[in-house]
Order: sequence, then C-alpha cells, then structure tokens
Amino acid sequence: MESSSTVIYRHHIAPPRAFSQFSHDLIRHPRLSSDAVRLLTWQLSLPDGARESLSRTAERARIGACAFTRAKRQLKEEGFVHERRLQGSGGHWVTQQLVSNVPLSKAEAAKILARMPVHVPAADASPQVAPSARVPAVGAPTPPPTDGHPRKDPGENTSHHPAEPERKPDPEPEPSPETTETAEAPEAARALVTALPHLSPDLRRIPRGMYDELARLISRWLAAGHTPTAVRTHILRGLPDDGTPVHRPGGLLRYLLRDVPPAPDPDATPIAEHPAPARPSSRLAALRECEGDHVQATLFRPTGDETLCRRCLNSPPSGASRCTPPPPPRTVIA
Repeated sequence: MESSSTVIYRHHIAPPRAFSQFSHDLIRHPRLSSDAVRLLTWQLSLPDGARESLSRTAERARIGACAFTRAKRQLKEEGFVHERRLQGSGGHWVTQQLVSNVPLSKAEAAKILARMPVHVPAADASPQVAPSARVPAVGAPTPPPTDGHPRKDPGENTSHHPAEPERKPDPEPEPSPETTETAEAPEAARALVTALPHLSPDLRRIPRGMYDELARLISRWLAAGHTPTAVRTHILRGLPDDGTPVHRPGGLLRYLLRDVPPAPDPDATPIAEHPAPARPSSRLAALRECEGDHVQATLFRPTGDETLCRRCLNSPPSGASRCTPPPPPRTVIA
C-alpha cells in the first residue's frame, strides 16, 4: 500500500507512428475489468479491414478462457460488443462481431451490421455434397398381381348398401372488390420492383430472390392509396446522400418499405396552393380605361367623370382619324 507521502511524476513522449487514440472514459470505465479494456483497445488498434475475432485477440493478448468469457460478457453488457449469426452463401453460418469505441444500442448495431458484407472464408465453405447411390434391396423386383380377383371367398355377406347421394360441391364465393384490388396490386408492384435498378446506381444489385418479397411490400403501399411516384420518391429519400455505398440494397428496401404511412387525401389542397387574388397597386387603382376608339385598351388618369383620354378629346370626330396607341401593349397616360 502506498504511503501518503508518495509523489508520482509522469513522463510522456508521443509515439511517431502506429498509435491509437482512446477516450479516458473508456480506459477508466468503472464496470470494465482490465482484461475487458485490454481486449477492447487491442481490437480498436487493429488496421481497417482486419477480420480478427475476439477469441483470437484474447489468445494474442494472453487472456485466459475464463477471463476472456468474463471480459466479453462485460463488453456486451456495456454496448461495446455486439454479435449476430446469419446464414451466408451456400448455407454457411457466419457470426458477425461489431466492436465500437462508444456504447451502441441493439438497434444502432443492427443498422451498422446490415450494411456490412458477409465474409465467408473460402477454406470454411463446404462444397455441395452429391447424394450417394442407393443400395438396392435384396432379391429381384416382383410386379404386383394384376388378375383383379380376390383369393378368398367373401362368404354370405353380399348385401348391397344403398348408394349415398352425391354431394354437390359448395359454390365458390364471389371475389369481393377488395380481393380483386389486392390481386391486381402485385402486378403493378412487380413492374415497380423491376424498374428499381434503373432508379439509382445504389439499387443495381438487388438480389433476384427478393423481388417477390419487395413486390408484396410495395403492394401494401399501393393498396393503402400511395401512387408509384410516391413510392419511388420515398425510396430515393431513404438512400444515403453522403456517398456511402449500399452493400445490401435488398435489406435497405425491406427496411424502407416495412411501415406503410397513411396516404395523403387527394381532395385536400394545401392552403399555399391557392393563389391569393392579385390586388392592383395604388397607382393603377386611380386609372380608368378609355372608352374611345383604340386598337388596344388604354388607361388614363381622370380629373373628373370623363370617360375619354386626352388624345380622344383632342382628336377630330369619328371617321376623320383614329387615336392610335403607342407600340407597348398597354399604354398608361397620366
């Protein structure tokens, strides 16, 4: 035990290369043991693209089996480590491990893992095993008897029971309008799914096996009253706009189309779409249209109750000459 008179001095030299930055909250975490902190910092110091598992890191860090189990449980409870198992190509099961320098919730970790590609090592992938040849049964095959007559005498009980009346099949119910609309919706939904790869470069690698599932999801949107244009706009808004590549477009579309919002009312027009009536300016409100013989309407500013402009009042009688307006389409005479 250190005495109260002990004084500690620290000397720190920044490394010139191969170093990692960690938060003090991570190193001094009150609920993480030293093995858990060492396991987490070792994983975070690995270069990008490294696929070293937590168990392999524990072996390299000289952490025993029991200490590794306890450290891993602490990291998972605090949200620094998340795991999930899924089936990759060829039926091979893969365990994905996510390690982060900040605690993540299960929903946040699921979104990050959904964007990660599934890596299946070539050495672990087992080839498809062909079925073995069947072992033939003992003895030669014998055909069934075809004479059609029973070998035993049926006896005296040869009474004939009355034939049962034929039951007519129940009439098929007529399809309701809702069933017809639901049956027609997948056709439009399939056409919309087929055109999705041309909608954005991020959607060019949609698995063909997911087309039916996506068509069923889109058919729910169409049945709720959404138009194909609204569905395409919703998908485009959900794509990343910061240049992040979409590794699993099928899973992203499943997430975007899972919840169907209510369709907008087509009869309801926003207030902003109704244009307000145009009000003439105070200068135009004081003008009056001349009732004289003009090719185009001419406005003038009256001084009283006159209905003719100054040119019409000063022009000769009708038939001698006409008051011709200047070139602009609308002339204002003050």
